[in-house]
Amino acid sequence: MNSLPEWTDLRFFLELARAGTLSGASRRIEVEHTTVARRIDRLEHQLGNTLFDRSREGYELTEMGRALLPHAEAMEGAALAAAEQLGGAEVAAHGVVRLGVPEVFGVRVVAPLLVKLFEDHPDLSIDLLALPRFANLANREADLGVMLDPPSTGRYMVTRLASFRFYLYAAPAYLAKHPKIETHADLERHDFVDYVQDRLASRELSYLNELGFTPRRRLCCSGMTAQIEAAAIGMGLMMAPPYAVMDDERLVQVLPGFYAERSFWLAAPADLYRLRRVKVVWDLLRELADNNPKLWWHKADMERTALERTA
Repeated sequence: MNSLPEWTDLRFFLELARAGTLSGASRRIEVEHTTVARRIDRLEHQLGNTLFDRSREGYELTEMGRALLPHAEAMEGAALAAAEQLGGAEVAAHGVVRLGVPEVFGVRVVAPLLVKLFEDHPDLSIDLLALPRFANLANREADLGVMLDPPSTGRYMVTRLASFRFYLYAAPAYLAKHPKIETHADLERHDFVDYVQDRLASRELSYLNELGFTPRRRLCCSGMTAQIEAAAIGMGLMMAPPYAVMDDERLVQVLPGFYAERSFWLAAPADLYRLRRVKVVWDLLRELADNNPKLWWHKADMERTALERTA
């Protein structure tokens, strides 16, 4: 290697590693795909190593490419941090933050919080990825994300955001037309609305398996929004956390003693976590989780748990 690679070439390397195709990387950087290819060729020539295996399916990192990746990410983080500091971001956050959140949580809980956030940080913008799946942080689809499965490898900042419970709900019209539900055993005679089982974004969404029997799934949907609407018009029982159905008078809780407990995790790549704009959003979600227990558990369960702790 006769000279150090230019940062701009390493940026092209990062985007191609994340996108996997020249066209995908070119869209992210807003250049022609031929420019991406040319920059990668130049970088490989400078380093004297092949960084990508090329195929008809796209570009995949070689062993040397994987070795270079964390160093390039560290340089990216340093460049972003420098740009923020020089721009005065140590005082007020500015720029764009891409936040990946589960669809219902994003729409019903996170979006309303942004009004106050924007008042405090007028130069901050949010790309809210409210998805029926979890954002991919490895390819930088989002700067930080809320998920059920935290990253287990790589350089990430991770914290448990909140433990929450899925409870059973149904429309009053459905309950009026079907057998009464007084015990757990009564549930076997009822219809359920659930996720499409071979399209689960996480195994943690297999909560109906905790019923102890195979539920009669009459309708399966890819996201919770559709499940709520289906249950609300009487298609069957569904499970949801309190925040998903809060103030929705179309649904009532069924069999209060039954629930499935899960945890939300908040994660961000370590280099992005250092950025002021990302930290501001991180702190907002942390404060939300810590100060709003009614989003996660029903009041009766909170009171019962408090009594058990003092007993």
